[in-house]
Amino acid sequence: MKPEANPKMTILSSPVGLRSIINSLVAFSIIVSSVTLLFYQGQEGQVPMVIEHEHPKMQVQMAAEHHEQLRVTEAPVPLTAELPDARKEECNWSTGRKDVMYQHWRWQPYGCDLPRFNATRLLEKLRNKRLVFVGDSLNRNQWVSLVCMVEASIPDNRLKMRVFNGSLISFKAFEYNATVDFYWSPLLVESNSDDPIVHRVEYRIIRADRIEKHANAWRDADIIIFNSYVWWRKHKADMRMKVMYGSFENGDARLEEVEMVDGFEIALKKLTEWLSENIDKNKTRIFFAGSSPTHSWASNWGGVDRNKCLNETEPIYKVGYKEADYSMMEKAMSYFGTLEQKGIRVDILNITELSDYRKDGHPTVFRKQFAPLTKEQMASPASYADCTHWCLPGVPDVWNEFLYGYLMYK
Repeated sequence: MKPEANPKMTILSSPVGLRSIINSLVAFSIIVSSVTLLFYQGQEGQVPMVIEHEHPKMQVQMAAEHHEQLRVTEAPVPLTAELPDARKEECNWSTGRKDVMYQHWRWQPYGCDLPRFNATRLLEKLRNKRLVFVGDSLNRNQWVSLVCMVEASIPDNRLKMRVFNGSLISFKAFEYNATVDFYWSPLLVESNSDDPIVHRVEYRIIRADRIEKHANAWRDADIIIFNSYVWWRKHKADMRMKVMYGSFENGDARLEEVEMVDGFEIALKKLTEWLSENIDKNKTRIFFAGSSPTHSWASNWGGVDRNKCLNETEPIYKVGYKEADYSMMEKAMSYFGTLEQKGIRVDILNITELSDYRKDGHPTVFRKQFAPLTKEQMASPASYADCTHWCLPGVPDVWNEFLYGYLMYK
């Protein structure tokens, strides 16, 4: 999808109840009033907003009810934590965060509307099918969002189940014989970071010619959403990727060091080759999600860097604001474009531009990875604030509205 020109974000009011908000997720918001006021925040060159007058107590109460409805009493599958013994974290990346305004924005393109999300229609579309998200924790973030969006339409817990199986996490809707999976493969090809829990390594190694182990997990899928950006970003100037060719078993193993972006291209090349040789173009639909931006440098929007995105409660209003790296998405589009001559189409979910504005949408120091932060850690956002992943309900819900629109109408 090409970036929309001059996008805007809005809140809309509606008299509908909480259940229909889940089933027709038009916004991030929980609607508590029917009065809206259109105005332009600030001066020329900023994003137009629709702001809703609300009662704070009711807003907090309904947000709590919304989160409670998204809880699941079944198998304790970790949806927001890295460890498989995490409990009761299923649909809420932001437990403990006191402000809820980040839930009240929705993406409104100029000149068109996003289709209304309908969970039942999507499940019908997925009847007898398997959809798989393949990638890193940001793709898992989107998987959690989609599961939350559809499972509320299945109130009977006997008709749904979640299963944790190493790198593969599954949501099954039995009535539809539909499966929505997430598979951990942060670098696409085989690597030393393939363990879904223990993957923090001193240096990263990819195997340039090995993808089959991962491909076996998505080979039979009807819909695949790939994602792989954040693991290729440099965290320091001299960071490089080690690339292994050959194997120790055959005695021809060798290591090379390349720039991170060159490693990304090696992985894209291998993935493209596999898709070209193995995909059934008449059966499988393929997507590649755009880069999810981080908001770690507050000075980019006039804040203080040591705070990162902590205490940010509103989006960036400046039209055309761009801090995300679009170059990697362009490389991905270039590689996937070579498949078109074989009749294989890869749609790009351009989530980058809309997410770039949302400095307010991250879990910051309220994250729940591994274990809640201590008070001392929470007091040091420069070291501990998570400005990479996203609160739910939140920004990834719009990513899934994009996906829904592609699946239903394109």
